[in-house]
Amino acid sequence: MSPSGSVAVATDSGVERAREKARRGRIPLSLKLAYSAFMAVLVPVYLFHYGPTNFLYFCDIALILTLVGLWMESALLVSVCAVGILAPQLLWNVDFLVQATGHPLTGMTAYMFNAQTSPFLRGLSLFHGWLPFLLVYLVWRLGYDRRAWGAWSALAVVVLCVCFFLMPPPRPDPGLTPVNINYVWGMSDHAAQTFMPAWAWFAGLAVGIPALICWPTHRLLIRLMPEAPARSPITSLSASPAGSGPR
Repeated sequence: MSPSGSVAVATDSGVERAREKARRGRIPLSLKLAYSAFMAVLVPVYLFHYGPTNFLYFCDIALILTLVGLWMESALLVSVCAVGILAPQLLWNVDFLVQATGHPLTGMTAYMFNAQTSPFLRGLSLFHGWLPFLLVYLVWRLGYDRRAWGAWSALAVVVLCVCFFLMPPPRPDPGLTPVNINYVWGMSDHAAQTFMPAWAWFAGLAVGIPALICWPTHRLLIRLMPEAPARSPITSLSASPAGSGPR
């Protein structure tokens, strides 16, 4: 390699390092610490009261991915969470407010008003209210990674299959046991829906979540948010060198 070529490579490498350094530190340390403290409480409490299967809920998966994305400042991870749960979590907020007035909408937040569940546990579940706004802020700071829709869609289908084929269906008195996780049997934890065959409901979720919920969110985020840098701290695999309602 000629001297000029070596200088060019060194210059490009230096520029790339400078850009990577500039991309770092965009999320305040105080926010990272506060979120980590919340997760340090929520995770062991949920494991004790609900068990590990509770973390199959999409919202709980997003909680964990957001924690990793915060510390890595990964546009891809926070974008995956945003495209996957912004719409459902906004529906949760609407349902919660309507349920509080005594007029149930979908029933998805009925557990928040169950007096048999401790106020502390229900208080932890209020993360549904602020998580979507946190994700909007994170995507605004880090940029929206357009790979997010495909990544979340693949993840969602796999998780739905696990919930439908391996996890408990609705039951009359589920208590704190996670059943009907991600509503794969209908909107109620106490009985399966009867509007259509179970396989049709499941197929509708597997197709409808990516196509009817996440795709419009994906397009909206592309339109409203800055695009993520070409290189994100988490790269795609192809680029690698080698009863209870949602808690």
